[in-house]
Amino acid sequence: MTSEPTEDSVEAAGSSAATDPTADADSTGAVDPVEDPVAPRAATALRADPKLAPTVAAHGVQTLTPAEDPFRRLLVSVVRQQVSMDAAAAIRERLFDAFEISPEAMLAADPGGLHAVGLSEAKAEYVQATARAFRDRGYDREYFAGMDDERVAAELTEIRGVGPWTAKMVLVFGLGRPDVFPVEDLGIRKGMTEVFDDGDLTRAEMRDRAAAWEPYRSYASLYLWRAVD
Repeated sequence: MTSEPTEDSVEAAGSSAATDPTADADSTGAVDPVEDPVAPRAATALRADPKLAPTVAAHGVQTLTPAEDPFRRLLVSVVRQQVSMDAAAAIRERLFDAFEISPEAMLAADPGGLHAVGLSEAKAEYVQATARAFRDRGYDREYFAGMDDERVAAELTEIRGVGPWTAKMVLVFGLGRPDVFPVEDLGIRKGMTEVFDDGDLTRAEMRDRAAAWEPYRSYASLYLWRAVD
């Protein structure tokens, strides 16, 4: 059996908001559009799509800025794998209260302490594998700045426990990349179903339809999450 989830999307129960990674206040939505000069252009371009236009009109300009600390943001995504947002938020709060969130501190953490805050044995291993990669490879925003999205994702998915969904969450919310379409995410797929009023869309068909939103697919994703809030 592989050590990495075959699909690390948020398979949440309950409200649709539980599938929305934009719930992080430091990730999106709380930034003045002036601080994200791409956001108004993205909203204008996406408003041209008649299917997405009502959601854009309802929610206005959606902003996206890089996280101050990509390591913290990647840990959040690891915590959120395959659990509801409510459960993930509780685990995150306990983790961040109990430990200094740095690669060195996570590597020094006793596995029992990580389990005590709610991390499974596998996720505790993923957290420490992530910490080891950041420490050994010197990952930070500057490290990834010169890489295209595919190369960043390729590097991140070499880390045990980091699959395509997690890598794309880092691209969108950790690095603020504007043109990422995380079809692996349950909330995105729900949003596509809602926006296109078609419950039979395959992932390949979703990718094809999202191609019309280039080069603003990350912003389109924000609207898809809003569509099912």
